[in-house]
Amino acid sequence: QVQLVESGGGLVQAGGSLRLSCAASGNIFSIYTMGWHRQAPGKQRELVATISSSGGSINYEGRFTISRDDAKNTVYLQMNSLKPEDTAVYYCAARRRSSGWGEAYWGQGNQVTVSS
Repeated sequence: QVQLVESGGGLVQAGGSLRLSCAASGNIFSIYTMGWHRQAPGKQRELVATISSSGGSINYEGRFTISRDDAKNTVYLQMNSLKPEDTAVYYCAARRRSSGWGEAYWGQGNQVTVSS
């Protein structure tokens, strides 16, 4: 059982930055792909960034950067130049290479609110 605990959300003004953290229960990064998703009110959950077990990352939102610290079993999402439309609940997730996000382990979600 994988447990993911997120932190770092909050309220920020447009143009500001936030860094989200996701602490995993153990050394799972060698076998799990980690991802950050977000869900805005009234919208579907969308994938924001991923980092694979080999360390390769994809940032679907150019202002955001995913990274990880293997020694701390923690994944980060650095968000810069935030916009009001980035307001959403952000979720950390972990999935095995052979599985989809529908079979992933999920964190509790972290609210990010960007004021104009």
